[in-house]
Amino acid sequence: MAKVKKTPRPKAQTPKGFRDYAGAEVAQRDAMLGQIAEVYHRYGFEVLETSAVETVEALGKFLPDVERPNAGVFAWQEEEGDWLALRYDLTAPLARYYAQFRNELPSPFRRYAMGPVWRNEKPGPGRFRQFYQCDADTVGSANVAADAEICSLLADTLETVGIPRGDYLVRVNNRKILNGVLETAGLIEGEDRDAVLRTIDKFDKIGAAGVQELLGKGRLDASGAYIDGVGLSADQAAPVVAFLTSKGADGGATLRNLREAIGASAIGLEGIAELETMADLFTASGYGPEQIEIDPSVVRGLGYYTGPVFEAELTFEILDEKGRKRQFGSVSGGGRYDDLVKRFTGQSVPATGVSIGVDRLLAALRAKGRLSSAGRGPIVVTVMDRDKMSAYQALAAELRGAGLRAEVYLGNPKNFGNQLKYADQRDAPIAIIEGQDERERGVVQVKDLVLGAQIAKNATLDEWKDRPSQYEVARGDMLAKIREILAGQG
Repeated sequence: MAKVKKTPRPKAQTPKGFRDYAGAEVAQRDAMLGQIAEVYHRYGFEVLETSAVETVEALGKFLPDVERPNAGVFAWQEEEGDWLALRYDLTAPLARYYAQFRNELPSPFRRYAMGPVWRNEKPGPGRFRQFYQCDADTVGSANVAADAEICSLLADTLETVGIPRGDYLVRVNNRKILNGVLETAGLIEGEDRDAVLRTIDKFDKIGAAGVQELLGKGRLDASGAYIDGVGLSADQAAPVVAFLTSKGADGGATLRNLREAIGASAIGLEGIAELETMADLFTASGYGPEQIEIDPSVVRGLGYYTGPVFEAELTFEILDEKGRKRQFGSVSGGGRYDDLVKRFTGQSVPATGVSIGVDRLLAALRAKGRLSSAGRGPIVVTVMDRDKMSAYQALAAELRGAGLRAEVYLGNPKNFGNQLKYADQRDAPIAIIEGQDERERGVVQVKDLVLGAQIAKNATLDEWKDRPSQYEVARGDMLAKIREILAGQG
């Protein structure tokens, strides 16, 4: 008789590109989401929660660098034949929602949304397939005041979550200016235009000289390999390089340089006029160049945005995995996308918005030591007599009724030391001790675990000698003593 092969046990491991969040990380993220939501709400945006699943058809082909949306999303086919997918971002669901309910919505429609999104892309260090986004969008307004407002909201949000002025910069540009530059270079459409756009997108990595080489015959990369260029003439490449290097000493100088780069292009001049209006709005609202600046190097995407574009960059330095100093970089981006809703309605609907990467923001604050603690664990009610469990549960219920986190120790109560060890693992601020003697005398022991840990760490110092970490109090005074200890712990 053949031996029955055992079914192998499943591996206890997180799928590649995903991670688990627990305890303090979840609490810190929830706290940040609350702060961001407060700013969005203050600006008049209303919360909207759309489904985590959309049809692949609704997601469309706007996804970055893929021809078929299935290539970048987690998708499956229903029995009826329809393809569904986990949402790739929060903007495509907004476009679908607005198109579906536009007759019932105010115009403009202002909404914010928060939640996880999923991308079926190759994971890497700090790059996960599931992450949180916080979006704010205005749909139905072509006024660039809506774009300027999003930039102001972004600056306020960063300062609210703990990024001080001077450690961030909201950088603003306009895709119409880039279109004007390409028009001046004679690149209205075709493969050359697409190749130029891909080359421009490398500006941050290879600089103006590298872009100029790639626009022409080509260049040697860092590895020594030769990369063929686009093949533009010097006259064609000149306005593109002038555009990328047009940032001046201030916004006015930058705009003057941009005018020279685009020549007489009508669409380019329209983009500059919009930037000028936005600059005036920033000044009128009290936002200076140390918060928001015009920067022609901001391009964002190859075909998605139709007008103003913006990024929020953290300007402080951190150490990478090899101990090298580098700037933290972008944590947010957005812009005007007037053609997205049109896919559903056939009519152009102006829209603008921004998306903040919460995980990136949390990582930045963690790297700078600016992330506040998530708060302590619950008060632990220890168990001295397992036959009196109802009394301990009643005590915990009283604490909860007073608005305090509390739990009864549910492990083996035989070893009291293990109960205190458990309380330490739970980061409990206080332990409550009530044995038979205490119960008969109508008292409880209230143990300050934070102070106790400090005393243990500094046991040789005289300053701790007269500071008790455990108090015997009347049962009726327990809540008052607990609040006093918690206040002392801050």
